[in-house]
Amino acid sequence: MKPPAPAHACAIVLVLLPLLAVLQTTCAQKNAIDIYSLTVDSRVSSRFAHTVITSRVVNRADSMQEATFQMELPKKAFITNFSMIIDGVMYPGNIKQKDAAQKQYSAAVARGESAGLVKATGRKMEQFQVSVSVAPSAKVTFELVYEELLKRRLGVYELLLKVQPRQLVKHLQMDIHIFEPQGISFLETESTFMTNELADALTISQNQTKAHIRFKPTLSQQQKSAEQQDTVVDGNLIIRYDVNRTLSGGSIQIENGYFVHYFAPEGLSMIPKNVIFVIDTSGSMMGKKIRQTREALIKILEDLRPEDHFNLISFSREATQWKPSLVPASTQNVEEAKKYANSIKAQGGTNINDAMLMAVQLLDTATREEQLPSGSVSLFLLLTDGDPTVGETNPTKIQKNVQEAIGGQYSLFCLGFGFDVSYAFLEKLALDNGGLARRIYEDSDSALQLQDFYQEVANPLLTAVTFEYPSNAVEEVTQDNFRLFFKGSEMVVAGKLRAQSPEVLSAIVSGQLPMENITFQMESQVAKQEEEFQKPKYIFHGFMERLWAYLTIHQLLERMVSASDADKQALETQALGLSLNYSFVTPLTSMVVTKPEGQEQSQVAEKPMENVKTAGVNFSKAGVSLYARVHDLPSKTVGTPGLNAPVLYRYTSRKLDPDLRIPSRKGFLANPLLASSSSGGPTILDDYLDETMEETSPTAPPPAPIQAPTVILPLPGQSTDQLCVDIKRTPGPLLLLLSDPDQGLEVTGEYKMEKAQFSWIEVTFKNPQLQVHVSPEHVVVTRGRRSSEYKWKETLFVVMPGLTMTMDKAGLLLLSSPDKVTIGLLSWDGLGEGLRLLLRDTDRFSSHVDGILGRFYQGVLWGPPDTTDDSKRTLRARGFDFDATRELKLDYQEGTPGTEISCWSVAL
Repeated sequence: MKPPAPAHACAIVLVLLPLLAVLQTTCAQKNAIDIYSLTVDSRVSSRFAHTVITSRVVNRADSMQEATFQMELPKKAFITNFSMIIDGVMYPGNIKQKDAAQKQYSAAVARGESAGLVKATGRKMEQFQVSVSVAPSAKVTFELVYEELLKRRLGVYELLLKVQPRQLVKHLQMDIHIFEPQGISFLETESTFMTNELADALTISQNQTKAHIRFKPTLSQQQKSAEQQDTVVDGNLIIRYDVNRTLSGGSIQIENGYFVHYFAPEGLSMIPKNVIFVIDTSGSMMGKKIRQTREALIKILEDLRPEDHFNLISFSREATQWKPSLVPASTQNVEEAKKYANSIKAQGGTNINDAMLMAVQLLDTATREEQLPSGSVSLFLLLTDGDPTVGETNPTKIQKNVQEAIGGQYSLFCLGFGFDVSYAFLEKLALDNGGLARRIYEDSDSALQLQDFYQEVANPLLTAVTFEYPSNAVEEVTQDNFRLFFKGSEMVVAGKLRAQSPEVLSAIVSGQLPMENITFQMESQVAKQEEEFQKPKYIFHGFMERLWAYLTIHQLLERMVSASDADKQALETQALGLSLNYSFVTPLTSMVVTKPEGQEQSQVAEKPMENVKTAGVNFSKAGVSLYARVHDLPSKTVGTPGLNAPVLYRYTSRKLDPDLRIPSRKGFLANPLLASSSSGGPTILDDYLDETMEETSPTAPPPAPIQAPTVILPLPGQSTDQLCVDIKRTPGPLLLLLSDPDQGLEVTGEYKMEKAQFSWIEVTFKNPQLQVHVSPEHVVVTRGRRSSEYKWKETLFVVMPGLTMTMDKAGLLLLSSPDKVTIGLLSWDGLGEGLRLLLRDTDRFSSHVDGILGRFYQGVLWGPPDTTDDSKRTLRARGFDFDATRELKLDYQEGTPGTEISCWSVAL
């Protein structure tokens, strides 16, 4: 690679889409490129976030090295600046119209020079990177700036920052400043890389209107261990918060001649809704997709309120409606619908057109015949994973048919399952009909994604909402009328004040309730509001003007989706002008970055393709694996005298092991090697066994391994500090394990006697409102109406008011608070694997604790040891006597593989 020549510069185009921030350095020699400083400064002023990432690197090698700046940004964010300083020379980024930038890009590629790279990296982010060659001892400073308006979703705003330095950094610091004039009502931080060792590096300070979150770890805190020089800092830092609200016209905030009006009143009653679920059951939905759809649909149906009306339409080649008309969401109807949802199967083609027209006809009939509550809201939820293949298959024609049928009366929300679906088709279908589209990502939490989306639109509060401002005060405004306002969301209107505007800005917000109209009036003192934003520590100058431009561009791009060709050009021209004027990298612009001459690479800006995985069985000569069902094998071949029942075996070169079969696309197949002879004579299997198997002799069975108990209870104040409890019989699978109303705590679980395991355990807190549901597969945390899934043995560190939640690589999830009992949940994979419950700080239980485990914290009385066997005694809890035996058990509390302990054991 040529050394950089500082005399000239060549242009490199970074073709960027609306894109958080991750920094990574890759180099030929480990740590030859040393990141000696990495800082993230994010200032959230009135929901608008301005984030600056600065990375300083030095080449400590004695030869030229390549430094790569790589980061991830939220898809809704706009990059506003990127620059590099190399040996004191700045190479800035310039934003140009995409067509003009493309010419420069093509010319650079033709010369063999480099281009920036942008690609999708997940559900919420897109990745950008640029590389530069660094001479020995030379330093480079990278600086990236991007901006985004935080959207309120299910009651919270979320700021997502990603940090991934891939090496220890001498000066690593993240500062998040939040300023909200309405007052901060709730603040939570979540990290996927934080551990208890890093806890001291995170500081959170908060007053009524301001919050400051700082993460500043030392080198030793970043280090995985004394022996390893690798960093533990690798993942997300998420800040969630909300602001104070009342039943009012919202909050108007003013800065530097621009205003923003936030509207999300509290205290409104929910409007009854009429919803038709239109569910794709075509063959492409087969397997995991249809299972997760059934799971989500059952949960969604449980959330319907009695005053709601609903129906279900499933479609593949043909559309089928569950009921001939919409029905009330009574307990009986919901239970019947859940059974129907649980029975849907996937097969056939995809007839979206007929399914949607059938759904519209159902609502039209119900409306015409006055079957629905007066003032109720009607909507459709369409879920599909593919393009139309049956009936009308022209997407444009389908969009026209559906729009004409709906006629502006109802709202349509579209969910696209996976990456095979035509998302552009669904987005236009939704936007044409007053709704929105959302992609559902194929993952273990797809059912949760479906449920969360439904929760966003499940609780309408107002219809036909309009904002009015005096014409002598306001010059320009963003969208000021909205079809629906949902609980947990927020309406945002931004505008420009006239030069000679009045000292008081007034606003009228009107909307419709089921039986009446409602109007909010409010006023805002311009000078007083301007004064609010004069604290440079928390804001950046002119942010509200940029907020107005940002929101306007997003709304123009959205309107372009459903606009006519003539209108689309005018909207594009307006959006492009704002993008260039405010230096936003949008779908209409690109960023051109200059680099030192001679920096040659081969990079292309493109979206990544989804990985396609194929399943198959690999047979090799070195180690053949054959799966089959073996019938009537002689006892000597299996080493178990007298066993003639069918057994499953696995061949692996020289051994025959039980329990596996040959997988195929049609199920499990017997291997022809193991097929029995119709004549009863020798088979290929017999020959194979003679050649490969050694005769074995029966041996005495080994002693039974020491098992882990169902639960270990520390008993404060007792001479015996631990009690091992095993569940041997239950009144039913659902158990109330612990309940303490004074602590606001309840722990329930489902116990399967046949497996001697919990199939799930659930912990519910009243304050904060939180539910943690664990199964062997994953952890699901629900806060209010938001649900998040986490995989076992991933690092998690969440700090919220009144509770801290942590999980480590061993799979131990702890829920702790200074004044509460600590609840631990463990995915135990040692002997007697399964879910385990841990309790700490049990002296904090109140006198009202209850449950099958809670009763052991209510004045337990121990009887004397048995006169004939001092390893036995009796204990009394809540009027019941239990036989306790001194036994060796496996202590799971410190994780796998566990340690042997002697404890008093009781069986429930």
